[in-house]
Amino acid sequence: MCVKLDREKCIGCGSCVSLTDQKIFDFDDEGKAYVVSEKIADEDMDTVKNAIDYCPTSAIYFESEK
Repeated sequence: MCVKLDREKCIGCGSCVSLTDQKIFDFDDEGKAYVVSEKIADEDMDTVKNAIDYCPTSAIYFESEK
């Protein structure tokens, strides 16, 4: 699984960044989140699921690897 983030939906609230300690998500120069690492290690899966759940705009989602 890969994690994706729809930047059009992102409002820069920071929940994903704080939940993952900037390991998977971080802020860009515009104050919006971006994905640092799309491929998620098994030990980080629960944390990313929490980031998806806490995103107020549902901007984060999983996509199957091709």
